Amino acid sequence: MKQIVAALLAAVLPLCLPAAGLQPEGQTRSGLSLSDFSACIDGVDNHLYVLTNAHGLEACVTNYGARLVSLMVPDREGRLADVVCGFPTLDGYTQHSQNFGATVGRYIGRILGARFALDGEEFVLQAAANGHCAHGGTPNFGARMWRTLRADSRSVTLVYVSPDGENGFPGRLEVRLTYTLTDADELAVSYEAVTDRPTVLNLTNHSFFNLSGCPDCSVEPQWMQVKADSITAYDDRKCVTGGYLSVTGTAFDFRCPRRIGERIDDDDPQLKVTGGYDHCWTIGFTPRLDEPAAWVYDAGSGRRMEVFTTEPGLHIYTANGLKGVMTGKQGVAYPRRSAVCFETCHFQNSPNCPQFPSTVLRPDRVFRSRTVFRFSCPLSAEVGLPSSE
Repeated sequence: MKQIVAALLAAVLPLCLPAAGLQPEGQTRSGLSLSDFSACIDGVDNHLYVLTNAHGLEACVTNYGARLVSLMVPDREGRLADVVCGFPTLDGYTQHSQNFGATVGRYIGRILGARFALDGEEFVLQAAANGHCAHGGTPNFGARMWRTLRADSRSVTLVYVSPDGENGFPGRLEVRLTYTLTDADELAVSYEAVTDRPTVLNLTNHSFFNLSGCPDCSVEPQWMQVKADSITAYDDRKCVTGGYLSVTGTAFDFRCPRRIGERIDDDDPQLKVTGGYDHCWTIGFTPRLDEPAAWVYDAGSGRRMEVFTTEPGLHIYTANGLKGVMTGKQGVAYPRRSAVCFETCHFQNSPNCPQFPSTVLRPDRVFRSRTVFRFSCPLSAEVGLPSSE
């Protein structure tokens, strides 16, 4: 265990530059000012890190919550636009409990009853008002200061050490996260973690995407495909039942491409509980990165994003909770369903559902997870859409 921890910490390097190739007073292509993200919080210096590739893509990452702040992607005419929701300053993130672009942990989703048993010992977690532990408690990893290990123009590596007992979770957990922007127009999100005692772990990136580049437009007209035969079912209180629900014949069947909004308001008990899509699709229990688990396509701009992951679940959320009152970048008050999230993860309440893939991490193991968001501008025929599109 000591050798594993030492290997992770050996990467720590002093870093003073706020972003590769930019000065503190500089601006990014998305219009963000680096100085607006420069601060010291809890004794840790916060910066905005700017990643670029050969084709003009730009990703901006801040170490507050290890968040993706902006992502500039070209349309079919080569025009760049920001395709993720967020705030234009660090203050926006610290003052609003919103998971825009955040790294959520120690456990994304709910652990019912805010408790679980592991190796014969019961652990009581921090509970929300509904009696469950949500997203790892408050604050979760998305509101913690991550330290910078290294950064250059293509990648940034951040680390967070969660102490034993934080929000009730056992074990001192060390998480290392790397964002990488490649010349294949991919944003890769890679995690490694180790613990000094058995614990549970379920991490994700919680970016809100709108490929149109129009942050106040609905994503309902966009096309989506999800290669999954089932979802994890909810009861009428939005608690995972522990069972799977076939997508066949339901509004959740995206095995063939459909518009996101085509059946989003169906009279379906699962949709009634959440007011839209806010469910985990079961995309496979064998880790693989050789084919996409899902993709989303905006016909107007031509942008497509494919999602590749080693995780067994893909939680898709259509921003049903945005209400047009939270003002973000470009002065836009994000309206309902103006984004869609693709949260690659394990399933909610897995510590209490032995039939689900395990989320247990032990001291003799290294947790590894990788998700890749790949961008392109194919013709509609190339993504299998009707010829009229």
